[in-house]
Amino acid sequence: MRHLEGVSDAKVNFGAAKLTVSGEATIDELEKAGAFEGIRVRPEHGQPETPVSFWKQKANWNVYASIVLLITSLLFAGVAGMDHPATTIGFLLAIILGGYSLFQKGFRNLATFTFDMNTLMTIAVIGAALIGEWVEGAVVVILFAISEALERFSMDKARQSISSLMAIAPKEALIKRHGEERSVHVSDIQIGDVMIVKPGQKLAMDGVVISGLSTINQAAITGESVPVTKDIADEVFAGTLNEEGFLEVEVTKRAEDTTIAKIIHLVEEAQAEKAPSQKFVDRFAAYYTPAVIVLAILVMTVPPLTMGAPWDQWIYLGLATLVVGCPCALVISTPIAVVTAIGNAARNGVLIKGGIHLEEAGGLKAIAFDKTGTLTMGTPAVTDIITFSRAEHDLLSLAASLEKSSQHPLASAIMRKAKDEQIAIQDVFEFQSITGKGVAARIDDVRYYAGSPDLFTELNIELTASSAEMIDQLQTDGKTVMVFGTDLGIEGLIAAADEVRPVAKSVIRDLNQMGIDTVMLTGDNERTATAIGKQAGVTEVESKLLPEDKLNHIHRLREGKKHIAMVGDGVNDAPALAAANLGIAMGGAGTDTALETADIALMSDDLSKLPYTVSLSRKALRIIKQNISFSLGLKALALLLVIPGWLTLWIAILADMGATLLVTANSLRLMRNDKKHPDHY
Repeated sequence: MRHLEGVSDAKVNFGAAKLTVSGEATIDELEKAGAFEGIRVRPEHGQPETPVSFWKQKANWNVYASIVLLITSLLFAGVAGMDHPATTIGFLLAIILGGYSLFQKGFRNLATFTFDMNTLMTIAVIGAALIGEWVEGAVVVILFAISEALERFSMDKARQSISSLMAIAPKEALIKRHGEERSVHVSDIQIGDVMIVKPGQKLAMDGVVISGLSTINQAAITGESVPVTKDIADEVFAGTLNEEGFLEVEVTKRAEDTTIAKIIHLVEEAQAEKAPSQKFVDRFAAYYTPAVIVLAILVMTVPPLTMGAPWDQWIYLGLATLVVGCPCALVISTPIAVVTAIGNAARNGVLIKGGIHLEEAGGLKAIAFDKTGTLTMGTPAVTDIITFSRAEHDLLSLAASLEKSSQHPLASAIMRKAKDEQIAIQDVFEFQSITGKGVAARIDDVRYYAGSPDLFTELNIELTASSAEMIDQLQTDGKTVMVFGTDLGIEGLIAAADEVRPVAKSVIRDLNQMGIDTVMLTGDNERTATAIGKQAGVTEVESKLLPEDKLNHIHRLREGKKHIAMVGDGVNDAPALAAANLGIAMGGAGTDTALETADIALMSDDLSKLPYTVSLSRKALRIIKQNISFSLGLKALALLLVIPGWLTLWIAILADMGATLLVTANSLRLMRNDKKHPDHY
């Protein structure tokens, strides 16, 4: 394809079954150039082909025909004898039909002195035919063809992780233009168009709600099992399901820039990127294949030349050695596991951006967390209301009335609490903001103050011993305390804190049980950081850190030979994310920066995906190691049969096929995680 006129480069991503061509070429030209490999091409955004059942695929027809010919020839041989010309022709036709694609590749490789599994099999089958082993030659070809068909089946299964993502978003949407509603293909929808989404419909584009209220099932994008309420100004994503309300959504991204499109693109890139273990296997195979050829030659020649053994017997054993040595199972041992695991993670709301990052997650010894917005909710909430001279309801009404004009985050927390409790807000007069300390205002001819304990000290309003003790205790618990009172004395305290996420404690516990140290890095003061760290259950807390201090701490942890991940929001923590062995971003669905900068993006703000990711990665690593052991172990056992001269072509191909089947079935176990919610890792 690279040699086509107008084409500057061409790349094939086998994991995604995707061809990327730089330059210009027609579909017919590309298919003609790839005809040797039987490549079929269709445009990426074109109409997808109707899936054909595995059993009905054209690539398998030759296998069926060769099986029929083999059985017919064996039955005929029982009547006319193995030496009858018709029997020989039947076996020959079975070999040619079953091994057609194999011989195509094998002869081409022989012409260019390229030695791979196709070359080894071609030599072995031709050799078997030359020494009169027609039946075994035909059986070997058929079993090899079946083995390749099973490889295709397993790769198709693994690729479904991408194709299922592609099918999530509708191809058309109902758009309101010039006062009319019309169905428009996503490629023709423009930014700024208004999309009508009825109950029970999926969203075709990313956008912002401009009218309506509904709950949206975002599981396809973020992996969240609980639907999320969406109101005006909330962001919504293509591929999510509108459950009950009628929505009007202003489109904010083109079809190719939607979150789901980016996820698909990143998953495809990730599946194309080779994992370290895959690179090792490729390097090993480069030496392994020539070594097998040398071993086969030695098996064929050494016993006859040194011990006078019969040539035909040892040539046959040498051919069987070639078949055993086919590195089919070894070559697919890693990529099929990586492709399956990354696809599974993507469907469960975890975007892993390459095989290398998948393997890194499995080897983690420590995970560092940013505090605000990662271990905590990111916004303060009222935690305690303590009254001294009036009812709690009245104190909250007073506080909300004073704070309604303030811009302080703690004022917002009090206003949210008052709204939740349906507290009435009173009119205030002579409002005054006291910078850095609090606010003051008159309500019903009484001047009230709200602010830090220091404000009341400056105003010479005495704190009682009991109130001072309560303030100290609340601050020790990591809470910020606001004092409320008049010139005559203190009337109550309201404490607020950035609350720890509900799942944080269980997630940290699970990570610690998995043998992973947990570290919290924050710019907060030591007292607050210690309190939050204690609530979350992390093993280490580092406070008063500037961004560069976080970076230095990550470096120190890595120098201590700890394989470390950093979990943050992908923006403020970018240096630390980059410095860690693995950067993990929270809430990737809403931020392009998180998708682009992190190695792994948790598509929702759901920490429970973290143990799931580590667990999936460890399982993938175990399976990769098992696959390599299976593929090499079975071959080693079969090769040992050469010594007593027991190895046959039948045993050789069954050992090769058995290893391929084992590797395939073992890798596809990684798909089982999507049978249950990822929280149940």
